[in-house]
Amino acid sequence: MVVHTVRPYNAEPPLSALAGEAITPADTFYSRNHGSIPDLDPAAWRLTVDGLVDRPLTLSLDELRASFPERTLVATLQCAGNRRAGFITVRDIPGEDPWGPGATSTASWTGVSLADVLAAAGLRPEAAHVAFAAPDVSELSGPAEPYGGSITVAKATAREVLLAWAMNGRPLPRAHGAPLRAVVPGWIGARSVKWLQRVTAQTEPSCNYFQAVAYRILPPEADPDRAKPGDGISLASVALNCAILRPGDGDRLHPGPVEITGYAYAGDDRAVARMDVSLDEGRTWLQAGLDPPDGPWAWQHWRITVDLPEGEAAITARAWDTTGATQPEYAGHLWNPKGYANNSWDRVAVSCRP
Repeated sequence: MVVHTVRPYNAEPPLSALAGEAITPADTFYSRNHGSIPDLDPAAWRLTVDGLVDRPLTLSLDELRASFPERTLVATLQCAGNRRAGFITVRDIPGEDPWGPGATSTASWTGVSLADVLAAAGLRPEAAHVAFAAPDVSELSGPAEPYGGSITVAKATAREVLLAWAMNGRPLPRAHGAPLRAVVPGWIGARSVKWLQRVTAQTEPSCNYFQAVAYRILPPEADPDRAKPGDGISLASVALNCAILRPGDGDRLHPGPVEITGYAYAGDDRAVARMDVSLDEGRTWLQAGLDPPDGPWAWQHWRITVDLPEGEAAITARAWDTTGATQPEYAGHLWNPKGYANNSWDRVAVSCRP
């Protein structure tokens, strides 16, 4: 893993580890944390469901598993800071981890539908948001507070949002949220809260620092240290994005046929419709082949074989989604002081020598 910080632990896999892997192994899956990883006793753990519900619930893991139908789906999670390193080359972003494109991973998740749990609790009509609370305490909020966030009721009652206890067919690892985590497909990874302890239905979004202040796109001239609750644009759905996984930036290759591979991900309920690759800085484009996704919430891998002549080569990739939208050309057009949502064209430079 490429470790950005040890405390809290933040790491992403090398891109070569993602290439050709539709499902990311748990020990390769990126890890984004805001505080120390808690060690919870599954036997003593309980999930509380409260707020604007008619029948508040307190459930053990066994009760949760016995009371609701089990569901499994494949879903990609992507950190809002994915590809922040591309922003840092435009202008420095002090205090933020320089995530590359590896802050994106895909797993098979098993649990129960959040919609089923909310229905059993009797979700009230006036509820507009569902908040998640966890025990991992972060110093980033200053003063320190436990991590939390929220999603809209419309998303919370969609069938794809899970309360998951298993990952890739095995019990959820501690580092990835055991004994229970939220999995919110199509939305930024920050909303898939790990070590989940409480689900609260309410009229307003969570007032937790990581919902109200962090994970918001501020104007370029804003000072993030002075941001107030509600400033900027709150992040929810993942923006259309792609990355070149192989060859890597700076690789030395032999001239001739070279396979270029990568991933593309559209987020929310969109899908990737086309992948383009350019060898001349975007003047002309070749269409890459897209692998079928492992479900509507999963990334797609793509590949194309091109003939590279001797010398230096620049490889550029962009994706199109099913709405006809594509990615913006330059990271500089998207730069923001927290470094979120860089979905500009991806580029690598290689050298071809005999």
